[in-house]
Amino acid sequence: MKRIIVIGAGQSAASLCSKLRSEGYDEEILLFGEEKFLPYQRPPLSKKYLMGTQSLERLYIRPESYYADHKIDTKLGFSVSNINPKEKKIYINNVYFSYDELVLTTGSSPRKLSPTVSNDLENIFYVRSINDINSMKPNMIAEKKVLIVGGGYIGLEAASVCQQLGLSVTLVEMSDRILNRVSSAQTSDYFRNLHEKHGVKIIEGTSLNRLSGDKKVSRATFSDNTEIDIDFVIVGIGILPNDSLAREAGLDIDNGIKTNAFCQTSNKHIWAAGDCASFPLNESRMRLESVQNSIDQAELVARNILGAEEIYKPLPWFWSDQYDIKLQIVGLNMGYDKVVKRLNINTNTLSHWYYKNQKLLSVDAMNDPRSYMIAKRLIDSCKTVDPKIVEDSSQDLKSFLDN
Repeated sequence: MKRIIVIGAGQSAASLCSKLRSEGYDEEILLFGEEKFLPYQRPPLSKKYLMGTQSLERLYIRPESYYADHKIDTKLGFSVSNINPKEKKIYINNVYFSYDELVLTTGSSPRKLSPTVSNDLENIFYVRSINDINSMKPNMIAEKKVLIVGGGYIGLEAASVCQQLGLSVTLVEMSDRILNRVSSAQTSDYFRNLHEKHGVKIIEGTSLNRLSGDKKVSRATFSDNTEIDIDFVIVGIGILPNDSLAREAGLDIDNGIKTNAFCQTSNKHIWAAGDCASFPLNESRMRLESVQNSIDQAELVARNILGAEEIYKPLPWFWSDQYDIKLQIVGLNMGYDKVVKRLNINTNTLSHWYYKNQKLLSVDAMNDPRSYMIAKRLIDSCKTVDPKIVEDSSQDLKSFLDN
């Protein structure tokens, strides 16, 4: 009997197992996860689940019955200690499991504050798991003072939830603007104004020097020597790929587990997908942190294990919910040299279109699903639209899809 083992029970794992079964694979699948939860969605953790408007059960990607019905053997609450690629075995302490094909969907972990900053104090929280949010929730009480460290999407989403629950929110960002790593100055300005309008205090170009308190954090000191009183801290300063198992097994590592265009690692019987995997793209390498990438890569791995020999060609898309604004992003804005604003006053919609040498790369759409969908189709088909036309909201961009 051929056995496929999957290490890491997140979005990629669930998508992989489901795809294997839908493609007709009827042999053994073992799914190992460190957490005791079934594979679940992570994006709602900093949104609806933190807000308390989404139940635990609704986080699950599939119900427990699905795994039983499809003979997917879930082994939850187990930490794989090492991999032996030569013997094609994984070990949990001294117990081993043999595999024919192994898939690493180990995901990522939040980047932590340095010990000199955190001082090993309590009430410092990260946003990555159900347990993280469950630990944080008792502090989500109106009028409590929260410091959010990091002005990326996780930090801004947490700020939105905290403010809506009546907390006093301060957000500090080390770089000169929020969303600096992922968006244009125009999009940063939009979300800064949005948060400040709702009462969030945003401090940019300033780092957190240290946290202090008696067991629990109660004070924050910044690089400009200003101090504020706080009740707890939420940290969102990026994530790191979980590649230690692969590294210790001797697999190639390059900003995560290095894969080829087929999502195969340096060992032909070991594959990787999701946040933990880096793949070749346009003569460079990339690691994407998104639900879409996790699903698409995992499904491609499933097909390739079964012999498809498909190359991974991503069309990235992302989203973020903050207050009553839904931000939808499609494409990758790396290397852009022009940003075009498309504003429709009548519908109160806005989108920012990124270009390089007049070629459309990416779009940020704020409460503008129509522009997002049109841009997604344009980018997917390698088409572009003249920036001057995009700026003119009277122009129907849909007509350019067939050109």
